Amino acid sequence: MTISGKRNNFLFSVNTCKLRVFLPAAGDWAAFSVALSPMVAHRAPALVSLADYQCEAQRRLDPGALAYVSGGAGDELTMRENAAAWQRLAIRPRVLVGVGQRDPGTTLLGKRRPHPLIIAPMAFQRFAHPDGELASARAAAKTGAIVCLATLASTTAPRLAQAVPDAPRWFQLYVFADRGVSRELVAQAVEHGYEALVVTVDLPVLGVRERELRTPLLATHAEQIAGAAAAGAQGTMTPPQFASLIDADLKWSDIEQFARESPIPVLVKGILTPEDARLAAEHGAAGVVVSNHGGRQLDTVFTGAEALPEIAAAVGERIDVLVDGGIRRGTDVLKALSLGARAVMVGRPVIWGLAVDGADGAARVLEILLSEFDTALALAGAPRAAGLDGSFVAPAPWAGARR
Repeated sequence: MTISGKRNNFLFSVNTCKLRVFLPAAGDWAAFSVALSPMVAHRAPALVSLADYQCEAQRRLDPGALAYVSGGAGDELTMRENAAAWQRLAIRPRVLVGVGQRDPGTTLLGKRRPHPLIIAPMAFQRFAHPDGELASARAAAKTGAIVCLATLASTTAPRLAQAVPDAPRWFQLYVFADRGVSRELVAQAVEHGYEALVVTVDLPVLGVRERELRTPLLATHAEQIAGAAAAGAQGTMTPPQFASLIDADLKWSDIEQFARESPIPVLVKGILTPEDARLAAEHGAAGVVVSNHGGRQLDTVFTGAEALPEIAAAVGERIDVLVDGGIRRGTDVLKALSLGARAVMVGRPVIWGLAVDGADGAARVLEILLSEFDTALALAGAPRAAGLDGSFVAPAPWAGARR
């Protein structure tokens, strides 16, 4: 495109990009050319990391849902530290060990699994996508992950099993004051092929969650939440009201009874000390999940990365140890297994995937983690995930003093 100058006037031109140019004429001057780049359609940036999915999910979720999924307890120190603690560990890579063939598999509760990723139990998933937990189960089926269905899910254990029969599945139990209701929920899960029972024990009362207090999640009809409906709850309820259904007087004797009565293995979720891990083993648990509830219960407790080594050392030879909290990279998975975990649970990132693209988004989040984990195994010189041990990690020199 050429624009020519003229004396004593202004030139007005319109280019093909709808750009208007005003040029004052100031004497004779030679014609000049303006090169314009061709118009190209804007393309949304590719989502290549879990952080990318987090940013996109934050844009899509409504304020109440965003506060629910993003918030933690108190000053949210533990929530932030959950991810930061993995970053304070450095990997000690080995070389020349032959990593052309790699095996990310693990053995969990005596069964061989293709990899160590489990979708953590999370309530009310329809706030992220209309398909909710069914979409998470489809993502699990696509990637070979285990999906752990929550008591306060927006679908029932039978319905998920019927809708996505290929998804490996566990059932998470909040124990209600009415033990008959809890036993019925467990019986339904067993009847429909759930392979393990995960009893969450770190929510006798709801933590102080200020984000949720400022911007609450919209109330939900009790009939739409499987566990609440089974407990006979009615009308619309908020998350704190749902939490009030849980028995605050749960004790180790209850865990022992569930373990004795259950035909499937029982894991105890919410363990942060070796003392409690030993008690879990002594009362019949087949495993523990080292967890601080995503930093949503008691602030300033240990992170999973910090609590894991002592717990694995205390009970790792007797029962299976899993961990959750802040898993955001494949290198985090490698570090967790090096510190003694057999598997990791992934929570918020799956919700981000659901919010962005339903089952496909959740599956893509898991695929990113699995791809990163495979790369980490190769570059760390660990061709078999089962061969990871404490020699592969050390405190990072960049981390400085512990918090």
